[in-house]
Amino acid sequence: MPGYGNSPPVETVATAQGRVAFLDHVLQRLGTRRPILISPSMSGRFALPFLLARGGQLAGFVPIAPVGTKDYTAEQYRRVQTPTLILYGDRDATLGPQALQNLQHLPKHRVAVLSDAGHACYLDKPDDFHGALLGFLHHLK
Repeated sequence: MPGYGNSPPVETVATAQGRVAFLDHVLQRLGTRRPILISPSMSGRFALPFLLARGGQLAGFVPIAPVGTKDYTAEQYRRVQTPTLILYGDRDATLGPQALQNLQHLPKHRVAVLSDAGHACYLDKPDDFHGALLGFLHHLK
């Protein structure tokens, strides 16, 4: 992700508007039409502003204990009509419950809590994660 880890800092993604533009550019370059955006942890800084600004371009949204959910109001979340699967592990005592508390205002959401899984629940319980994800994808059809 630009600006994180060992990647060089990128001024264009320093703001929420810049991150929306960046993600929009990536999706356009990939040639996707109505993608499903899966957003674990730090990627919430990109995915959440995109969801709020351009959620209508998405077929679905799968936040996995993303950061940044408290940066937006319940009213902002209520305006989003993108089908959403809120997913986290029950051993994630901080970001998982915080994300649920904020994202539950999305009107078209479902929740999946993976038992005996931590913050990276997709690594701790990959079969359960994929089952929840596939169930959500089938629901979108």
